[in-house]
Amino acid sequence: MTFDATAPIGAQLITILRDQIVAGDLTPGTRLSEQDIANSFGMSRQPVREAFIKLAAEKLLEIRPQRGTFICKINLAEVGASRFVREAVEADIAKLVAGNVRPDILADLRAQIKDQYRDIAKGGAQFIRLDERFHRSLAAAAGQEAAWAHLQPIKMHMDRVRHLTAQELPLDRVIQQHEAIVDAIEAGDEGRAEQAMRQHLRRVLDDLKTLAAALPDYFEVSPAVNDAQ
Repeated sequence: MTFDATAPIGAQLITILRDQIVAGDLTPGTRLSEQDIANSFGMSRQPVREAFIKLAAEKLLEIRPQRGTFICKINLAEVGASRFVREAVEADIAKLVAGNVRPDILADLRAQIKDQYRDIAKGGAQFIRLDERFHRSLAAAAGQEAAWAHLQPIKMHMDRVRHLTAQELPLDRVIQQHEAIVDAIEAGDEGRAEQAMRQHLRRVLDDLKTLAAALPDYFEVSPAVNDAQ
């Protein structure tokens, strides 16, 4: 791994580890070693220790005194809270786009859906990139790029589930839901566009049940989970 010499190394390490955890490359429950990571990146242990502290504050790592540092299990309450906030923002985004239909935006969204169908067999990280592009494009079309940026740290717990979904569950229904959103936008039906987005983002609740049953060691149930959902 080559670091950008013009940017702080510690911040780059935090981003790398965060991305690996969210993508599932580092699986829940895995023990991390400061020394091993320092050696693999050719750095001292200090920036690694600082990265661990930052990621622990984000509830992605758990530092257990005298025992080690572990990848946090996916907390269902955190996922529920992420979904709740994301739905509130993106439902309004879909409504805004439907209220100001532009042919160039529609053409781009339709082309993206074709790309999703074309690359569906690749699954995993490639599909997540296409999915992110779709939602980011809607935010840009609504003039809400700043709102999308604000969502990024909030939605990372939901993103952990999305990566698992892309690996473990069929993806065609996700694309069909994207099509329903675009159909409503093309019709200029603000209410239907809003509802289609809500239904799309609520899909994660059903996915959670399936994934938690298939991968119980990856998940942690919090007493607040029902409140968060």
